[in-house]
This record gives sequence, structure tokens and C-alpha cells, in this order.
Amino acid sequence: MSGISDMPEMGDLMGGGMPGASDGLMGAFVGPGSQPADADGATLDYMIMPDDMRVFSMATIPDSDLADEHAAGVAAGAAILAALEQVVAGGAPASVDLSHLAPADMAFVDQMLGEGEVSVISGSTFQAQESVLAGVWRVRETGADGAGRRDRVDIGMFPAGIVERAFERARDEAVMPDKVIEGVFNAPALIAEINAHAPATPTREGPHVINLSLLPHTEGDLAFLEAALGQGDLIILSRGYGNCRIRSTGTRHGWWVRYFNSQDSLILNSIELTSLPSVAQAAPEDLADSAERLSEILATYQ
Repeated sequence: MSGISDMPEMGDLMGGGMPGASDGLMGAFVGPGSQPADADGATLDYMIMPDDMRVFSMATIPDSDLADEHAAGVAAGAAILAALEQVVAGGAPASVDLSHLAPADMAFVDQMLGEGEVSVISGSTFQAQESVLAGVWRVRETGADGAGRRDRVDIGMFPAGIVERAFERARDEAVMPDKVIEGVFNAPALIAEINAHAPATPTREGPHVINLSLLPHTEGDLAFLEAALGQGDLIILSRGYGNCRIRSTGTRHGWWVRYFNSQDSLILNSIELTSLPSVAQAAPEDLADSAERLSEILATYQ
């Protein structure tokens, strides 16, 4: 995934200014890079991927002799563990506020949690980074004016409330564009399939995936589909199953999901109709493992 190796550390992600959704982050899913290179040798330039998110890196646990200096940070870790154990036991997703911590204690918690496989950005007001403990999310959220910043840790399959807000103003179905786009062949039929599996459809049975990589389509088809679905501002980067970029659309529970191989070549382009693609979520067994690992980490400070 282009730009992944140059992504900033978590301290930069969580401490710097919020990037705007229009600053190269909302790259279209059509045009150069939207399809693999042709067999006849024609080459397309692959889309530049977002470069202001950071993905997986191993945690460096703070030394145990720092516990006395960062008692508030250790206490925050204990609160995160308590919330994590509650969720594992069947409780609702939880959140631990970190806004009261001094910068040094905040840095202590960030170092203890490390950085995991999934990064999330929604517009200019929300950033989240999964820690090395799956299902434990380091979150920073601000008001639209940049004020009222909140630092917290969310515990659950995905950061709390962000998906719901991403689709607050979404339409229930894809809308057939009025303008005829050149080179459209199969997109109208795909729009009908999308709407047959829309959330408000009585016949909807569950997640539905349209694998564009296995279907004949043109650049015009992709442009037509993007116009029909609309664009959302929630972007997810995941390295859990290879380099994966997920973006919400303007249609409720509609997602563009794209996978890239180690050479940054697009290998899978799909539309998913689901509340949230599974690749972005922490599994219940991962949460249980995270509780065990965090307990072991905190034991070094006792």
C-alpha cells in the first residue's frame, strides 16, 4: 500500500492536527489504478494511498521502574483492563476517558498500548488507531471547530458510534445517475443488485459482496457506480489480511473494499453491503486474548 512505510508514529497521529477529508484522503475508486494492468502491456498508475495513518508496529512496553513516575498512566491501564474484562464477559462496548492525563502519562499509556493493524479516519474530527491489543482502540475526537478535543480508549469490535455517524445522512439506496457516463455497460445491473440488498429491503438476509474483480466492467462502469453510491468520509486501513483500504459510501451500509498485494497492485476490488466489513472488526476471541495480554503487562508494574 503506497505510503504505508512513511506513515507517522502514533504520537504524530494522535497528537498532530486532524487531516481534512479533502486533502488527498478521499481518493476516488475510479480512474488510474482502479483496475489491474491489462495483459497487453498497458500500464495504469496506481492510486496514491493515504499517507497520514500508521499501521502495525510492535509495542515497546515502558520499563517497570517508571511505574512510580506515571501512577496515573498505570491507573488508566488498570481501568482499560477492567473495561476489557467486562466486555469479554458479555458486557456492552466500553470507553475509558484519558483526557485528564498529563502529557507524560498519556505518552506512557500510548507506549503501553502500541499500534496495531487497523487505522480509522472520519473527516477532520475523528481518528482512531487499534492498539496491539485487538479490540482496544486509541481514539481522538474533536468538535467541528477543532475545539473540545477528547482522548479516550474504546473497547469493542470497533470504535463506538463512528459507523452510525458515518451514515447519518446517507441515503437508503443507490440512485441511478441522471447523466450518462461514457463506456457504461454493466453498472446499471449492479445498481439493481445493490438496491436488492440495501438495509431497508425486506428481502435483505445479511452481508452481500459484489466482487468487481470477477465481473466484466469498464472505467465508465466504476465511475457510474461511484456516482450512484455517493462518497462517504469514513476511511479504514487494515493490514490484518494484507493491505486493505475500506471507504464508506453515501449509501447506507455500502462500502468500497480494495486489497493490494506487497507490490501495491490492486488484487481485489469489491462493494460490500454490511454494517461494517469483517476485516475491520476485532473478533470476540481476540478481545479475550487482549485481556490476558494486558493483564500480563500490568503485572510488571505491581
